[in-house]
Amino acid sequence: MLSTNVSIEQKINLPEFEAAGLDVFVKRDDMIHPFISGNKWRKLKYNHLSFLKSCCKGIVTFGGAFSNHIVATAAFCAEKQVECIGIIRGEKPSGINHVLILAQLWGMKLEFVTRESYKSKELLAERWKKEGYFIVPEGGENEDGVKGCEEIITELTHTYNHIFCASGTGCTFAGIVSGIAAQNLDTHCHSIPVLKQGEFITNTVLGYFPKAKNFTVHTDYHFGGYAKTTPELLQFLKYFASQTGILTDPVYTAKLFYSIADLIKKGVFKKGETILAMHTGGLAGLLSEKMLNDVQKSIA
Repeated sequence: MLSTNVSIEQKINLPEFEAAGLDVFVKRDDMIHPFISGNKWRKLKYNHLSFLKSCCKGIVTFGGAFSNHIVATAAFCAEKQVECIGIIRGEKPSGINHVLILAQLWGMKLEFVTRESYKSKELLAERWKKEGYFIVPEGGENEDGVKGCEEIITELTHTYNHIFCASGTGCTFAGIVSGIAAQNLDTHCHSIPVLKQGEFITNTVLGYFPKAKNFTVHTDYHFGGYAKTTPELLQFLKYFASQTGILTDPVYTAKLFYSIADLIKKGVFKKGETILAMHTGGLAGLLSEKMLNDVQKSIA
């Protein structure tokens, strides 16, 4: 099994953080693996163990044409020598798609389905179950995925007043909230949904842990929705990289670090508090033609 770099909690030395009297750290889960990074690795860890127990002949999972989960699953299955199939939302792209090329290089078979059919993923999953395949949900969001993300907290070498996480499905955040509760820590958890109408993250957390508390979902940092950006966000991405050496992607982690900087500017935190940001990887999202074009325009 792949191992994690469990001890990497790196302080972020930005002048605005120091001026506010706050210590801000980042857990560098992006360094677990170049492509099976961050929460992708964590959500696949226990799904893989469940697959082994199932005696199924392969893994089937779901995602969009630029899904980090698709490329991570392909790389993971190649390393484990597991047959894998990716059900891709929408028509086959006409141009170059780095995610799907990488997935195919790692041996993933792709099946493209209409967006309408994709809405009924449960029916698609049933078909593949009948053919003897193990189903990993879109984004790896299930109890096994949450279990893997709970381990984020047991790995920490310090305690923090606040922990921040960018959220797509809410799986990683649910694991963090659960891990904090299991360790009986007085830490407030913050979710930054990257989609519009991200209030559903609360229901995701409560669906797994009905008694969950001490968390906040901030819905004002989606920048227009999933995979949407603005010049302001892209300028921050460039600033953050040039000042810290840490790359982020416009889909998830740039929005995460922007939100922390903005909330600090607004005086939300008390002087002397400590903040941890989860770098959940996904840097492949920076490499799409659209994202690179947008970034290039922002730094020209």
